[in-house]
Amino acid sequence: MKTCDQWQVNDDKELRPSHSPSRRSSAFTLIEMLVVITILGILAGLAVPALKNIGKSDSSIGASRQLLDDVGRARQKAINNHTTVYMVFVSTNFWLPPYTVTSTWTNNFNSQQLSLIANLVDKQLSGYTFVSQGAVGDQPGRHLWNYLEPWQSLPSGTFISAQKFAGTNYINPLGVSGPAYGISQFHYTNNIPFPTATNININTAIWLPYIAFNYLGQLTIDGVNLYPYHEYIPLAQGNVNYGVDPATKSAQLTVVNPGDVTETPAANSTGSSYNIIDIDPLTGRATLLFQKLP
Repeated sequence: MKTCDQWQVNDDKELRPSHSPSRRSSAFTLIEMLVVITILGILAGLAVPALKNIGKSDSSIGASRQLLDDVGRARQKAINNHTTVYMVFVSTNFWLPPYTVTSTWTNNFNSQQLSLIANLVDKQLSGYTFVSQGAVGDQPGRHLWNYLEPWQSLPSGTFISAQKFAGTNYINPLGVSGPAYGISQFHYTNNIPFPTATNININTAIWLPYIAFNYLGQLTIDGVNLYPYHEYIPLAQGNVNYGVDPATKSAQLTVVNPGDVTETPAANSTGSSYNIIDIDPLTGRATLLFQKLP
């Protein structure tokens, strides 16, 4: 028979033993710890590539958003100023033939203009600005050229696909046909002064790639003739490598070869994972067409 001090009364007025049977203390064994570490290693191996892709995706989304906004700004500037606005881009090797009449055309420029040209070297395939021919208030027959903003570029690690500049038209991955051959190259003109609005000389004219909007905000070729097809601008992830002065680390006018333009991963501007700016010819409004691998 148990004495009274061997029992306790709980909150429910039930009797229970004052000394419970001893329980074996729990702890991880060495094997269990190794299993957990192995699982964590596997998860880390799967997560690291995904995290890298998140960074790339962010830069691609940022470039798409920026270009969408700036295409819209070019259109709005054309409407507000009641004129034609050209969105001009920077091709690779823009200071050499066939973009220029001769390879010595820069001999005609002063030091300030040469500095402006050199500053565009690191913007090859990624740089652009807005130029208008005429504005509200211009005298009749005197439509002056105006650079509306400084040159700017897409986020680092992104650029416009080199095919858009090259003159080699290609079928786009959407299966959508503008012209019969798919996505066409940029228009080119040598009527826009470069590198400043006051420098225009037919003997030193440079061919600049562009898209243009008329005073109604529609796509146009020259301010008069409408461009009847959708304008597709494919964006790429990767790098455009250019010459750098080893002493000053500044960009140099050195030739960019095909191998210097690298899409990472390969052909991402036209493959199953792409970002394409689509501009409607009649409204001039831009939308983003995109597809990402799951």
